[in-house]
Amino acid sequence: MPRMLDVSDAVRAEIGDEEADRLLAGENAPGSYDCTSCRTPGDSEQERTSTVLFVGDETAVLAFAHAGCLPSQVVQVTEEQLQGAVRSIGGRPAADGDLRRSVPEQAVLGVTSGLVLVEGELHPALVVEPTAPIVRPGSFGAGDDFLPLLIEQGFMPVTELVSVPPVLHGWSVLLAMGQLHAVLQPGVGGGQPVAWWQAHQPLQVTDGWRAAANKHQQVLLFAAPVGSIGRQPREDLLRASLDRAAAGGKLVAAALPLAGT
Repeated sequence: MPRMLDVSDAVRAEIGDEEADRLLAGENAPGSYDCTSCRTPGDSEQERTSTVLFVGDETAVLAFAHAGCLPSQVVQVTEEQLQGAVRSIGGRPAADGDLRRSVPEQAVLGVTSGLVLVEGELHPALVVEPTAPIVRPGSFGAGDDFLPLLIEQGFMPVTELVSVPPVLHGWSVLLAMGQLHAVLQPGVGGGQPVAWWQAHQPLQVTDGWRAAANKHQQVLLFAAPVGSIGRQPREDLLRASLDRAAAGGKLVAAALPLAGT
């Protein structure tokens, strides 16, 4: 049965006309899928669905997303990220143009920017929430170690948003050309900082957010486990979610120095 798929010109150019036509005809596309953006179920027979091609140096993974969440596009990622995604679904690395048609199952860090009022001043903030539970490296348990891992890195538990959290030295937020590029953490053995989180494409921030970041020369980073915050369309709703997460003991925070402008 034909699928309600969107295949962009960029994706078609990567996978070829024959493969794109097979997808549109429903030969190789799944009916149901987990959206690679919001992680909730979708059905390409019932709703418009975007094809999203993750491309590394040697591997390509074709994923699917609700058209309302993501447009059909090609996303460049590191080969390490993509190989990890392929391993996580038990597949082999794709090579010689062969595509693994699976959605990467590893957790992705969702990042939301907003202004947060603390001690009578507006501060630029980033709120980080994974799309799935984070387990300790090497662990095969079913728990969520996201907050304990961050506390071990120096983030502080927050039970109430009444004061600015302490500065976490060695970490920083990278802004360049007025756009958000990455959250950096210390390198191994005191080496060059490495990306803890990096945007696939630089993220736009508001003029107010950028002005507050330049004023304070730091950004407040809040982190919560999956399902604690959600994607909030307004800053007042984001603040309410932060307050609930803090009251429930599900929030850590730190002030990260600003890198760039």
